[in-house]
Amino acid sequence: MNNYKKQPFIPAIQKTSTLVALAALSLLCFIFSINMKTTDVSPSYEHKVIAAQLMKKAMIVLKETRMEHGIFIDIENDPNETGLVGSPFSLITTDEGDLDAKLTTLDPNFSAAIVDLMYQIDLQENDTVAILMTGSMPGANMAVLTSCKALGVHPLSITSIGASQWGANQVDFTWLDMESILFENELIPARSIAASIGGRNDMGRLLSPAGRRLITDNIAAHNMSLIKKEKLVNNITERMETFSTIQPIKNYEAVINVGGGVASLGTSFNLKLLPPGVVNRADITSIARPGGIEGVFAKFVKANVPGLHILNIKSLTEQFNMPFAPIPIPEIGSGSLYAKERYNLVIAAICLMVVGGSVFAVGLESKRKIKEHLMQHEPDSLL
Repeated sequence: MNNYKKQPFIPAIQKTSTLVALAALSLLCFIFSINMKTTDVSPSYEHKVIAAQLMKKAMIVLKETRMEHGIFIDIENDPNETGLVGSPFSLITTDEGDLDAKLTTLDPNFSAAIVDLMYQIDLQENDTVAILMTGSMPGANMAVLTSCKALGVHPLSITSIGASQWGANQVDFTWLDMESILFENELIPARSIAASIGGRNDMGRLLSPAGRRLITDNIAAHNMSLIKKEKLVNNITERMETFSTIQPIKNYEAVINVGGGVASLGTSFNLKLLPPGVVNRADITSIARPGGIEGVFAKFVKANVPGLHILNIKSLTEQFNMPFAPIPIPEIGSGSLYAKERYNLVIAAICLMVVGGSVFAVGLESKRKIKEHLMQHEPDSLL
């Protein structure tokens, strides 16, 4: 009779207290591991911060210049009040433009993204790069030039002055005007070495005679060499010759295209298929089509010069997990562009071993006890 009064045999793995203890241990390890994160600071962090700060100063200087002339800021189209968003129409407006893309490039952190791209192609101090710009995205132009200054890279730029909507399309404040102010304030390392009208065929097609004259007068006012031949292909050739007179094309460490200038990109490939960011020879040859005119950017890249393509801004910001058309402008130095948080895999592995080891130990001990109990032939065992 006494045997039936004994406590029934229950293995440790089936005991409520054991299961509660294992659950508590698992929860503690989980909480500990998710809170033990490490921060991976970008190797280009310092250069990114310097470039972004330079661009911020550049934007302030240009805004102050505009305010001195009593320019009204359209807060609807320029919600961050940069004073650097152009108008929908003007005498030097060459094409339609994406306002959100223009607003995105007017974020000083966009300069940090350019630094990241420059690191990807291993640009070093004192390297010389060829830069192809338009007036369409003054923010992107500033980002590239301030990045060059931050890294000590020497830029040689050729600019087409015509601008799409919302860009540097004010007749009294073209990109050359902006560039001159920034250079005088030592915020960019160099001015353009030559300029063209831009627009269709790089000759200002679709602009009025007055608009073309405003651009050529602006180029002359800045004592800059005017690229103005009879055909697009000749304008492209003159750009290549201008770069070649300074040093052989193959000796340039990179070529950087900003915007969709036809002389820069040509007509020999589908521009929508050219990926933003780093571009190599395979990217160019895979989308080229016969019968078109090859632009300066393609010629450089085909000469095995590393390329950076700054267009399709939304896709570019997605590469860096940056906000598109942010309101307000994010702080400099914040976000995954500068540093990334990740879980500490070592801590997570230790916690996993602790939990797994505890479960294994309880199971092993329970198996041993069950075997001992069966050997004793206890009739009231609960298995």
